[in-house]
Amino acid sequence: MNRTTLSLLAGTAALAAVTGFATLSSPQATTTAGTAAELPVERTSLLCPEPSTSEVAETSYTSFTPVTKNTANDGKAELKAAAEESDGQNQSQSKNNGKSKSKKKAAKPVLTPKEPGTPVTGDTSGGDAPALVGTAEGKFAPGWTVQETTEVAAGAGRGLQGVNCSAPDTEFWFPGASTAADRTDYVHLTNPDDSAAVVDIELYGKDGALDSSLGEGITVAPHSSDPILLSTLTEEKQEDLTVHVNVRSGRVGAAVQALDDKLGGDWLAASTDPSGSLVLPGIPKDATAVRLVAYTPSDSDADLKVRLASPSGLITPAGNETLHVKGGMTTAVDLGDVTRGEAGSLVLTPTDDSVPVVAALRVVRGKGANQETAFIPATRPVGTRATVADNSAKGSTLSLTAPTRTATVKVTASAGSEGGEAVSKTFTIKAGTTQNIEAPTPTGLKGTFALTVEHVSGGPVYGARTLAATEDGVPGFTIQTLPDDRGMVAVPEADEDLSVLQK
Repeated sequence: MNRTTLSLLAGTAALAAVTGFATLSSPQATTTAGTAAELPVERTSLLCPEPSTSEVAETSYTSFTPVTKNTANDGKAELKAAAEESDGQNQSQSKNNGKSKSKKKAAKPVLTPKEPGTPVTGDTSGGDAPALVGTAEGKFAPGWTVQETTEVAAGAGRGLQGVNCSAPDTEFWFPGASTAADRTDYVHLTNPDDSAAVVDIELYGKDGALDSSLGEGITVAPHSSDPILLSTLTEEKQEDLTVHVNVRSGRVGAAVQALDDKLGGDWLAASTDPSGSLVLPGIPKDATAVRLVAYTPSDSDADLKVRLASPSGLITPAGNETLHVKGGMTTAVDLGDVTRGEAGSLVLTPTDDSVPVVAALRVVRGKGANQETAFIPATRPVGTRATVADNSAKGSTLSLTAPTRTATVKVTASAGSEGGEAVSKTFTIKAGTTQNIEAPTPTGLKGTFALTVEHVSGGPVYGARTLAATEDGVPGFTIQTLPDDRGMVAVPEADEDLSVLQK
């Protein structure tokens, strides 16, 4: 058997491992290869960061898998504390090195969904809730989403904080972080694997890279989560920073928790990969302040055209027609109440040469002492399908934008977590506009529900969901974007050809 044959068999085995369904069929007389088939993924992993250290925090988790055709008939999904899988390992390490991180018990929540199409919820109180690791297999895997929502009644970051639990990866960009005096920002790193991960955290401010040698070579132990306070990595106090998380070995989940002494706080999810054009969807129509933070990892400067996709079309914000981003430096600009009472999304495109950029928005609602903050990172389009959980009949807003061409989408409201039947509705989003749509609600709704957006036709669509809950006059809110759930994978169609064994 020659090297070519070995490579072919190794590639087939790798495909089987990744997709979970590639198999060797009986020998055929001829070799044929068709177009790639779109088939459901068979395993999905999600990581939820530690929600809060506040004793007055109230956290809810919602797990949901949309119904997907051609999935396996069986499967399971579960969400449990990151440290539970390695109690024995941690105890062994404690004997060897004399120290170990204290483990936090997770009696609640441990979510175990029963069937796709129906959300499952759990909740916990106080500041001891651990990071969670989730795995879904079989019919629960395609499009699996978990929402973590925390309400903090008082203190730094008070208000509503929300984050979509994310898949582990090896690189993350977070424009919009800060080490300013009134901010307390943490990078939460969660390692789901059996071996340690080694991570570098790089900080970029208005003048370029900050001196932060303490961010190099951070070890994240197996099945553990570490919140890293940004102000411990550098002595510089900067209002606007871009955080780059680069994983040298292993993989982690990463999210930034941004807590403000006066303006509340929220989770800052990672921006989509650096790109020449970006879309930041779903700015609330009653936003009182919007701040755009952008960074380019390129040595070249980026010049971007700034436009707002409003309900009536693309407009250019007066005084902020363009944005110049210097290579390797973070740039920020205040856009004020850019939406002026209407739904809006920010669209960034190159004025000339395309230079890769990451970006995020810090959005403020309310006035005076009653202000709250949320973040909108640049995101991928909805693609084939995207889902967001933990919606209610009141207090949820779904915002969709089609920046280039008119598009049609199908929006499905799932069954409720405690009862109700799914309902679907089709919407058309005109080119260059953003629409806060009147999303359907389940018939006979009890509990919360999920919203699934499916692309039907036309140009790309971007989306975001806002949850709002006013408490003691403070307009608490949190925003999650709706990128493609990557629940389907393209698998080349091929037949076995044993003639290669004779070559």
